[in-house]
Amino acid sequence: MASLASQRLMLSDLSKMSAASQAEKGVLEEEFKWLLKEEVHAVLRQLQDILKEASRHFSTPVPGLESQVKQENFILGNSTMDQVKGVLTLQGEALTQADINIKMAKSNQIVHFSFREDKQWNMQQIQDAKNHVNQALQLLNSRNEMYTFKTGAEVNKLMDAVMLQLTRARNRLTTPATATLSELASSSLMNMFTPPLPGDMMVNFYINLSRLCLTVYQLHVLQPNTTKNFKPAGSSVLHNPGAMFEMNGTKFEVSHVHKVECVVPWLNDTLVFFTISLQLCQQLKDKISIFSSYWNYRPF
Repeated sequence: MASLASQRLMLSDLSKMSAASQAEKGVLEEEFKWLLKEEVHAVLRQLQDILKEASRHFSTPVPGLESQVKQENFILGNSTMDQVKGVLTLQGEALTQADINIKMAKSNQIVHFSFREDKQWNMQQIQDAKNHVNQALQLLNSRNEMYTFKTGAEVNKLMDAVMLQLTRARNRLTTPATATLSELASSSLMNMFTPPLPGDMMVNFYINLSRLCLTVYQLHVLQPNTTKNFKPAGSSVLHNPGAMFEMNGTKFEVSHVHKVECVVPWLNDTLVFFTISLQLCQQLKDKISIFSSYWNYRPF
C-alpha cells in the first residue's frame, strides 16, 4: 500500500511540475511576443536616431548652394619647432581648403602652398564611412513600425547586417588606407596646389580615428650611377626616410618626413555613435538568445 501511495504522490508532483513548466513557458512566450512586437522596434528607433545624427556630419558641400554642414578650420602644428604648419578647412567629407607652410630641411626656407580655388579634396575614408552608415539606415528603414517580426532569427539576421555596416564604417575611420610612394606621386592631390608642389615634395591627407593627418615627404633624386641598392618601398600609411620609389624612369628616396595632425571633434562623436549602436545591436541579440533554447527562435 505504501508503494502505491508513493506512486500517487510522485504522479501528483510530476503533474504539478508539468503545470508549473507550462505556466513558465506561457509567461516566457508572452514576454517573447512583447519583445518581438515592441522592444525590437524601440531599439530600431534608437538606432535610426543615432545614425541619422552621425550621418548629418557627412554631407558633401554643393557649389553654389548653402550646405547645412558648416565649414570648420583646423590648425596644424602649434609648436614653434614644427616644420609644417597650416590651416585645413573641412566641410563634411571634403577638404575645401588647405593653407600650408613648410620649412625646407636643407635651406630652412619657408614655402607656402594652398588649394587652388577650383579644387577641393574628397576624404575617401569619410565618404566610405558615410556610405556604410546610409546602408545601415536603409536596412533599419526596411522594417518600419507596421512590420511584425515572426522569429528571433529574423531579428538576429537584421542586427548582423546592421552591425556589419557599422563595423565597416568604424574601420574606415580607424584604419587609414595604405599606398605606395609611386601611387602618392601620381595622385591628383599633387595637382591641387598653387603654386604647384615642387618635384621633390609630396603630401598626403588621411583620417586616423578622430584625427585629420597631413604628411609631407621631401625627396631627393637617386643618381643613375649610385652604388646604393635600389629597393622600392611597399604600400604603407606612413613611409620612413630612406624609402625609395621610381616614377617616370627617375628613382627617388625619401629624405625627410613631417607629420602633423589635428583632432576633429565630430569624428570622435561619430566613433562614439558607432560604439553605442553596436552595443544596442548586441544587447538585442543577447535578449533574443535567452529564448532560443526554448523554441529554437520560434515561439509560435
